[in-house]
Amino acid sequence: MKITNNIKRIFLAAMLPAVALIASCDDDNYMKFDLGNSGIYFTKDTLNYSFSVTPVEVKTHTYNIPVQVMGGISKVKRPIGYYIDPDSTFAEEGVQYTIGEACIMPDSIVGYIPVTIYRDKLEGSYPDYTRYKLCVRLISNDHFTPTLDSLHQVRMFRFDNSVDQPEWYNARGEKVWQTKYLGEWHPLKFIKMVEFFHAVKDVQPETYKKMVQLYGENLEHIEYGDPYQYRTVFKKYIYTPMYDYFNDPANRDYILSEFPDFPFDFPDPNAA
Repeated sequence: MKITNNIKRIFLAAMLPAVALIASCDDDNYMKFDLGNSGIYFTKDTLNYSFSVTPVEVKTHTYNIPVQVMGGISKVKRPIGYYIDPDSTFAEEGVQYTIGEACIMPDSIVGYIPVTIYRDKLEGSYPDYTRYKLCVRLISNDHFTPTLDSLHQVRMFRFDNSVDQPEWYNARGEKVWQTKYLGEWHPLKFIKMVEFFHAVKDVQPETYKKMVQLYGENLEHIEYGDPYQYRTVFKKYIYTPMYDYFNDPANRDYILSEFPDFPFDFPDPNAA
């Protein structure tokens, strides 16, 4: 028994320096891996944004293009190297967009290239909206080297101010817009319709939840263009506020400044 214990002690004594050496090497490698050049790549395939039905008072939006590190974390903020490809870009920096600080924050492997777009500088109107695009390529810097295949090193960000007529169809598959309740189609009408629809959440949250399940978060799919299942709710909380908004003299100048072609023909939902 004593011989066995002595052998164990000798074995452990011999192993301890090796274990310490391995641990030391692991720590050293980790530090080098942490502070050296790590791989970086784009994670999201499709990058699109439209102001669409966003309230017209909202003039800017920042879209964060996500990137990820293939490597260790760092205790300091690390800049992301990128390049805007002018040959594949249709937008002017400082006019339609600006880019903020692109970086990986401390203790993280996820970061963003923040692109702020300016609604008032996006040209075109219904139905000929201008579609902008921004081609971003990752490049090497002191912290990162683009990794994976070339498809993960470049992304096209598309943005516009389009408000397209919703995909509402009748039984014959024809796109419809219920003039009986809404008057002539106009983008501002749909913007305000969605705005007042979202406001229902504050007064009838359970009903709102059911309507979202049925029609979509932004009223993308209303069968036949007629929300007959909740017509009373629409009349009280959506159509009536829309009628009041469009017929308030205090709003007229602002509406015309934003949409000179706006038709002031919204029907009175409470008319006999």
